[in-house]
Amino acid sequence: MSFDPGMLHNNGHTAYANGTGPGIRETGLVEKLLTSYGFIQCSERQARLFFHCSQYNGNLQELKIGDDVEFEVSSDRRTGKPIAVKLLKIKPEVLPEERISGQVGPDLHAYPFTVLHGYIHPVVSSIPVHLDGKSAPGQAPTGSVCYERNGEVFYLTYTPDDVEGNIHLDTGDKVSFYMDTNKHTGAVSARNIQLVKKKQMRCQGVVCATKEAFGFIERADVVKEIFFHYSEFKGDLEALQAGDDVEFTIKDRNGKEVATEVRLLPQGTVIFEDISIEQFEGTVVKVIPKVPTKNQNDPLPGRISSRIGFNDKELPFGEKDTKSKVTLLEGDHIQFNISTDRRDKLERATNIDVLPDTFDFTKETREMGVIAAIRDGFGFIKCVDRDARMFFHFSEVLEESQLHISDEVEFTVVPVGPVYKLFTKDMLSAQRNHAVRIKKLPKGSVSFNTQSEQRFMGVVEKEVVATNAKNASPTKAKEKEAEEGVIAYEDCGVKLTVPYHNKDIEGGGYPQAGDKVEFSINEVKRTGLQSAVSVRVLNRNASNGKRLLGFVATLKDNFGFIETANHDQEIFFHYSEMCGDLDNLELGDTVEYTLSKGKGNKVSAEKVTKVAAVNGISEDVEATVMIGKVIRPLRSVDPSQTEYQGLIEITEEGATKGPNYPFGIMGMSNKADCLQKGELVKFHVCTIAQTGQKMASNVVPQRRAMVECVKDQFGFISYEVGESKKLFFHVKEVQDGLELQTGDEVEFSVVLNQRTGKCSACNVRRVSEGPKPVATPRPDRLVNRLKSITLDDASAPRLVIVRQPRGPDNSKGFNVERKTRQPGVID
Repeated sequence: MSFDPGMLHNNGHTAYANGTGPGIRETGLVEKLLTSYGFIQCSERQARLFFHCSQYNGNLQELKIGDDVEFEVSSDRRTGKPIAVKLLKIKPEVLPEERISGQVGPDLHAYPFTVLHGYIHPVVSSIPVHLDGKSAPGQAPTGSVCYERNGEVFYLTYTPDDVEGNIHLDTGDKVSFYMDTNKHTGAVSARNIQLVKKKQMRCQGVVCATKEAFGFIERADVVKEIFFHYSEFKGDLEALQAGDDVEFTIKDRNGKEVATEVRLLPQGTVIFEDISIEQFEGTVVKVIPKVPTKNQNDPLPGRISSRIGFNDKELPFGEKDTKSKVTLLEGDHIQFNISTDRRDKLERATNIDVLPDTFDFTKETREMGVIAAIRDGFGFIKCVDRDARMFFHFSEVLEESQLHISDEVEFTVVPVGPVYKLFTKDMLSAQRNHAVRIKKLPKGSVSFNTQSEQRFMGVVEKEVVATNAKNASPTKAKEKEAEEGVIAYEDCGVKLTVPYHNKDIEGGGYPQAGDKVEFSINEVKRTGLQSAVSVRVLNRNASNGKRLLGFVATLKDNFGFIETANHDQEIFFHYSEMCGDLDNLELGDTVEYTLSKGKGNKVSAEKVTKVAAVNGISEDVEATVMIGKVIRPLRSVDPSQTEYQGLIEITEEGATKGPNYPFGIMGMSNKADCLQKGELVKFHVCTIAQTGQKMASNVVPQRRAMVECVKDQFGFISYEVGESKKLFFHVKEVQDGLELQTGDEVEFSVVLNQRTGKCSACNVRRVSEGPKPVATPRPDRLVNRLKSITLDDASAPRLVIVRQPRGPDNSKGFNVERKTRQPGVID
């Protein structure tokens, strides 16, 4: 079937736009009519033509303003202007008033002359939705409908105003309409169009739920879900899951719409909403309740107030619209994007993020604490203002910062919600609060105590009872740890007392009863308990035992010895008499103690306190470096001797003996060295200020020698100690796992075996390698004999079998017979 596109607009008449073609008829409307002339408004173009009444073909009495006329265009011979001639009145066509059924066709753009498309099955165009109401100048967007009458197909244009119900028609929709004729142009169009049946088309959506044999799809064209059965899915059903993009056809079954012919689409094909690039700021005016009410059907229960442009706007939001799971509170200052649903143009806030200054807007009470424990997904906070540890979940951490134990944080406390009951059911059954909106703080921000700036003076009323965990049971140690000293003082004329602990003592020595002290007062924020801190002893009580200074000389399992200030004796002390942390006590540390006599009238040290280090031998030290030999070690090295001090004899060239100098633990350059009898050392000579005695100081052993020999698991070093000329060592004592060779130069330490009385080397370190051993060539007599031996020589050495070999199963010899291999022959 063929048709003329121009028939839709001029009712069968044609004319040139400039009207110069001879004999071409145009149509128009009588605009003005006088006694002998009038004016016509052209229908096809913007022109107003003069006509004389003599040019009208008909009864002039019947011609009225507004009548449609047909005419030819000519020119005035006198003026040359175009005029209308040969006028003929057009009789209006009487159109049927019954509704006609038709069909909407493919999309057309609005042009001055609409171009129609022909198909095998007659269809016409819908109004294109992508024009958004825009069209050519002076033209409204149009579409077309077609209908059939007496075997002929007719096409009529329509505009959005001609459609009833403000609905959008798609190509192929079945409609009913009335026909209408334009009085100005005579063009016939469709009006009062009603939708009869929508064309069956492919729709798109996203699978929102899957059940055992069916599922639901959220449609992309309307805000609605549609049912589908798995038998309608065209593809691998195992691959189908919630969130997949699909297309489908809608059909009516039992009066309900269902999706059929469901097929997968590439991920990202279906888009429900457009998210703004610009970010906005606003305030939370309604939060999403933690426990939904039974009557709550709103999927977007939250509300945000924001000023956008010059208008105040309130936007809804849901649980999935927040960037993180941090709890939102009313009044929060937040940042967000606006999401617009393409289906119903609903706007909502999304990508909601809490701004750092939000705590200036909310009325929440912020608390501080320190991370005390971290588990898988949650943890606990030690609070400044609360006794109980506060539970928190990792989702409540702001700024996505990683938390570690001892990190300082700020948080808000809210009642426990159902989300956290799973974590707190067993471990925090009595706790009804948890921490939210956790913000990490810089180090030093959190303080559990407040300390007074004012310093107070007082007298120790009760001293701390010392204890040590190494020699006490755990329960008793805890009881004694809780014991504290008491200081009496006056404040504004009121006599008060305050407790103190040994850890709060400053300077050397622990205070005793009656000592005058200076201190500050510390108050625990959580409990309000006060204690004395930064306690410093001002004056010792004269009635207390005399305090002496000494140096730690020996440390055993549960006791030790102290070298006196004159470096000539050692005093026994038990670890139970140590005030302070015993683990920090090392050889050579300066201590303060009091002498006491125990059972058997034996002298020992008590109330031993580590103090600030003083010069061990603060005496005049000579610059000359002396070389000598240890003729007597310290008593800690050889407990069998009665004297504490060790003795060094100077070795001079050409002389076998020289002056002797004693030494103690403070005279050792390395306090951990165990100098043995007979070792060579370097040292300086010093004078003790209190006694004027000359002693050896800065004693350094010269322990460098050559490896004499190495056996399988041990060896010997050429080093003289005592009576022995060689020093034994085990290969396990060689550092870095090196394999020593004869001639290697090594450094080492010497230890004495108290049971055998023999010395051995430990911590052996190779300093330099010795010369490589050269292989000794075989003697000529042996080489000549090996060259002269033959297999047939009767005098050659013979292999004598002493015992037949046996296998693991006690079988005799080999199971397989052994054959003599011939040279050059491969079996």
